Amino acid sequence: MSIIVNLDVMMAKRKISSGELADKIGITQANLSILKTGKAKAVRFSTLEAICKALDCQPGDILEFRDEED
Repeated sequence: MSIIVNLDVMMAKRKISSGELADKIGITQANLSILKTGKAKAVRFSTLEAICKALDCQPGDILEFRDEED
């Protein structure tokens, strides 16, 4: 997949656990795990906004595009 999810990196930088982040943004730990592993097919802007607010970051800190030809 050419979209890389760096959510675990940002969580480590902010020293926040999955459970704590899930509680702050109002989703289940299972759904957060799906996002963290890059297995999600989509992410709602409202969820992305909540993540960015909770982690004090930008969407580009969490999502990255890599060309698969590289």
